[in-house]
Formats: sequence, C-alpha cells, structure tokens
Amino acid sequence: MGDLVLAIDQGTTSTRALVFDASRRVAASAQREFAQHYPADGWVEHDPEEIWRDTLQTSREALAKAGASADDIAAIGITNQRESVVLWDRATGEALHNVIVWQDRRTADTCAALQAQGHQAFVHEKTGLLLDPYFSATKIAWLLDTIPGARERAEKGELAVGTIDTFLLWRLTEGRSHKTDVTNASRTLLFDIVEQRWCPELLELFRVPAALLPEVCASAADFGMTSLLGGSIPICGIAGDQQAALVGQSCFAQGQAKITYGTGGFMLLNTGTTVARSRSRLLSTIAYRIDGETHYAVEGSLFVAGAAIKWLRDGLGIIVEAKQTQEMAARLPDNGGVYMVPAFVGLGAPHWCTEARGMLAGLTFDSSAAHIARAALESVAFQTADLVAAMEQDGAGALASLRVDGGMAANDWFCQFLADILDIVVERPANLETTALGAAMLAGHRCGGWPDVLDGAAAVEGLSRFEPAMESNQRERLRSEWRAAIRRATLT
Repeated sequence: MGDLVLAIDQGTTSTRALVFDASRRVAASAQREFAQHYPADGWVEHDPEEIWRDTLQTSREALAKAGASADDIAAIGITNQRESVVLWDRATGEALHNVIVWQDRRTADTCAALQAQGHQAFVHEKTGLLLDPYFSATKIAWLLDTIPGARERAEKGELAVGTIDTFLLWRLTEGRSHKTDVTNASRTLLFDIVEQRWCPELLELFRVPAALLPEVCASAADFGMTSLLGGSIPICGIAGDQQAALVGQSCFAQGQAKITYGTGGFMLLNTGTTVARSRSRLLSTIAYRIDGETHYAVEGSLFVAGAAIKWLRDGLGIIVEAKQTQEMAARLPDNGGVYMVPAFVGLGAPHWCTEARGMLAGLTFDSSAAHIARAALESVAFQTADLVAAMEQDGAGALASLRVDGGMAANDWFCQFLADILDIVVERPANLETTALGAAMLAGHRCGGWPDVLDGAAAVEGLSRFEPAMESNQRERLRSEWRAAIRRATLT
C-alpha cells in the first residue's frame, strides 16, 4: 500500500479529484465544472450521471498527473455538497430524477405548513436544524410524491436515497455499499444528533420510508472498496464539505472556528462533545465522529458567497474571472454607498428569510462596475459579521481569530476587509484546499497511512494573518448601512 490519498471533492458547481502526499501537499489535481439546471423559479438541479462521469474522469486524470496507480493510493476520502439528494433504483443503480440541490426552494410551502402545524420545536430538538427547504427531508418526500410509483417502490425496498456521498459510494462500490457518515446524516432533518440514529418520529413526520436510507457510519470508517480506478482501493473517509473543511483546518479544539467560501459561505464553531443549542437561529450539527468520539458544531450558512462573484461573470458580464474583483475593489477609495444583498435564493443564517430576493442599493450615476464588484465582496463579509455576532450572542465569547478557506479566501482585499469588519484576526492557510484535505485526512487516519494527521500542529504552519486596521466609527457606519439594506430586502 502506498502513502498517497485520493480525495474526491464533489461540490455545487464542479467535481474535483486531488492526490495528496504524506506531507498533506497536493501532488496532482483535476477539475470539471458541470451544468446547473433551473427548471422553475427557485428550483436548482444537477444531472447525477454527469456528476458520476466527472468523478471517474477527474479521479483517473489526477492519478495520471501524479504518475500514480491504484497500488500507490492508501485510501480514498469523499467530501460532498451537503443536503442535495439523489433517488435511485437499487437493482440498476439508475437515478430516477435529477439531483435536487441544497439551494433548491421548491418545498418552501411544505416547510411553512409544518411550521404552522407546530413541528419546529420538536424538529429542532432532535436535529439541531430548522424547518427549511435547504435540508434533505422535504426534498426526498417531494421525489416520492412526484415520480410515478416511487413511494410504493420505496416502501417495498426497491429504491435507495442518499446525499451525493452516498450516491458516489454506491457507484464506486458497484452497489455493494449503501452508507453515509454522521455529518451528512445530520443535515437531512431525519437524524437524531444526540442518539445518532435515524429518528422514527421524524421519518413519520416527513413520510420517508426507513428502507430508503443508508447505514450511518463514523466520518473515518471502512465504507467499502472500489476497483474502478485500476485496482482495489479502500474508501475510508466521508464528510460533508463544511465539516471536512473544519477537519482540514485542524479545528479540533472547542472554540476554534472556520468559514469556507465556496458557492455559499459556511461557518462552523467547534463546540466539543456536547450539543450547543443556539438562541440566534443558528444550527447545531455534528462536526465529525472519529475513533468513537463525536464532536459537535454550531453553524451559520450564507446561501450566496462565491455565487455572487459568479453572477458578476455569468449574469452581468462585468468580469471575466473572479480574481479581477480584487483589483476592482482596491482601486476605489470607498464603496460609494453601494450595497448588494445577495439574496438570490433567500437569506440564510441568522436571517432565515426564504422570501427575500437579491438587491442593489445606493446606485447613482457615479456607480460603476467596480462598485458593484466591491459590493459583492463586501456583502459576503457583512453576512459573515452577522454570523459572528449571532455566535457571540449565543455565548461563544469573542473569537480571537477566524480561519478562512475556499476560493474567495485567495483574495487579499477581501480577507483584509473581512478582518476590518469583524475586528478580529483572519487566518488563511497556505493550502486553501482544506475541504478536500479534510476528506484525505479522515481517510489517511482510518487506513493507518497518516498516523499523526489529526494532531493539529501542521495547520499552524504557513498561515497568513490579516490584522484589523479599520477605525471603529467607520466599521459601525458600514455595518449600520448594511443592516438598512437587509431590512429593505426582507420587506414582504
């Protein structure tokens, strides 16, 4: 067995495969973007077959680039977009419908009806989550109710459901393994995060047959073997993308926090071995389970972060590539009073406003493309500040620092503005591939190839630090104007 680890990072807009060496450095990688499908207002879907093809192609390409064969790979780790669900035929492995993506809002009315019926408190107690179409349960019920014959077939045990990790695992093991890990299970609205099992009362509430669901394992576990990459390789690590990033940032101590900026923005604060209940409508979730010990986290989710920058490129056409936004923002003396509320699919934590829609405020004839680009970057920092404030209100205490990763973290202007608005130190690792790295670390730990990978020491090496430098009165003025923009965007 070699000492390389292959990480499959299946995200919202692309599928990537990365080969890590024993020093946790990227030896090779491959990436493919895939199509986004919007069949109706607020609906978002992916083609599961395209995701599967890209998974195989990028994995093979990354191995070839690294000059590695299956014999050189100690294990595979998988990390994935969470909450997105696939329903498939157990006999054929064929998906019955497109993936319903975590951003999808088609079940908003269902969630509102369940709230009106008084189910929110019970759901929150069991899952740590809110009744929101963001999560998986109502998506699964919609599939069963919409696809002809699906509910009857599900009750007979003929169908399987899973988040993307489970679907890929099924395909990689050629139908031998129908499993998930605790982090992905904890995002479904069907999993009791204290007892760590599928909850019968929640299955009944959401009308999801137990026969559909995968076995739930630790984040570092024996998930099965694949022979589709030229030889037999064990799959030993699975975690939802944000929990994988927490591991990749080595936030193993209670009180450590990270935020990942991908399509959305996701902040997790490690709360140790007990569930911390939020008073600010943040989520309680499982951070990871390793070697029999479960750690929990409080999470705040921004529905739109990098997606706002993508909209500048694809929707408005004012940039060609994301890195242009750094120069555009830096050349302006200030934001010119322009604010973007990027509520393209509603607002996430701590606002949780499904009805909100995106808004640009403060435009004048002096406003330029650069002002809009800067407003997009600033909007992500302002949303992050709202999350930090909510966590502090929940008793987390003032954060000494915040670790950042993901695509937007490469932008120095953004990281400095974030430190200024938060008034705390922002730390950026030398390796921004922390989501894939977390999956690799889980797999490397489980297979024994990377014995010291979870000690946390290596994460301190190579950190870039951004110190706050903004005057307090300027910070408060900007945040006050942001709050005014939020109020306008949430008027219904």
